[in-house]
Amino acid sequence: MSITIALAGNPNSGKSTLFNALTGSNQYVGNWPGVTVEKKEGKYKKDKSIKITDLPGIYSLSPYTLEEVVSREYLINEKPDVIVNVVDASNIERNLYLSTQLSEIGIPVVIALNMMDIVHKNGDKIDVDKLGRLLGYPIVEISALRNKNIDKVIETAISVAKTNHVHINSFDEDVEKYIKEIESHVSSVGMSENRRWYAVKLFEEDEKATANLQISDAERKTVEDIIKRAQEEFDDDGEGIITDNRYTFISSVVADTVKKGRSGMTTSDKIDSIVTNRFLAIPIFAAIIFLIYYVSVTVVGGDITDWVNDVFFGEMIGESVRTYLEGASVAPWLTSLIVDGVIGGVGGVLGFTPIIATLYLFLSILEDIGYMSRIAFIL
Repeated sequence: MSITIALAGNPNSGKSTLFNALTGSNQYVGNWPGVTVEKKEGKYKKDKSIKITDLPGIYSLSPYTLEEVVSREYLINEKPDVIVNVVDASNIERNLYLSTQLSEIGIPVVIALNMMDIVHKNGDKIDVDKLGRLLGYPIVEISALRNKNIDKVIETAISVAKTNHVHINSFDEDVEKYIKEIESHVSSVGMSENRRWYAVKLFEEDEKATANLQISDAERKTVEDIIKRAQEEFDDDGEGIITDNRYTFISSVVADTVKKGRSGMTTSDKIDSIVTNRFLAIPIFAAIIFLIYYVSVTVVGGDITDWVNDVFFGEMIGESVRTYLEGASVAPWLTSLIVDGVIGGVGGVLGFTPIIATLYLFLSILEDIGYMSRIAFIL
């Protein structure tokens, strides 16, 4: 039996590591039709009938980025047999937001609780059984980096594929009544296999997600009246109401299932309190960027670049070639073309290599220590 599995999760969840471990060399990389977002597909190395699609790394299915739109369109239109939601267990609260959205699409979901080795190292404890009951998902503890339990993810995904899916009810009763009202009053939603998904998206006024729904003017007016009543009751717009309910639900789930082994602020938290401080963040960022450019352009780009241009390509290569060509009685114009044009031109470009290499070295260090994501946050 052929099965299609979609891997979904945020960019830092270890999803790509899991994909590589499951598929090995049986993978294909390209672009999604019409966009430049990378598309990765592969076959499970132990069973070629199982196709695995690695969706772009996302934090939600809201239409804010191209990656989110691509992932959402694939799940809604292509309908894989099962979704494996890869969750960073060491940062579980942030990751579960996507989990609450995936449950509304109507496709069976398995949670791969990744980086459990980090959780244990930190002394934290996650009640996986209770977490699974509260979310309604089967959960597999894994470490993709160490290839721990990754085959169990596939076994669990196969067992739940094509089963009757039950969505997470992450909304309180007051919000749920409005969602149900939309489901019952909009015929195109009520008849859709994704009626829960479309009802929520109509409530959020997500025009991109609901563009293909055939809604009459009367039904649209009904939806607008429902949203207006909800906005008056909660003093917020539809998207804000849904978002607030999701995070309230996630916070309660995490509080019931996750026990932190450490008390107080971690070293990372203490650093964050300084480098993401509302007053200090921008000056620190400016100082770091200035230091990087100073070292790259002034320190490295000065003497080293001059040596590459003037000594290496000028005296060592250029003059040696000039002497050889003149000794071989080559025409002066051809000698000038080769020495001054080709060698001098290439040398002028490659002379910047030390500067670019130094810049990339510093940027890779900032990426590895996590400061690049902090830069995105403070900006």
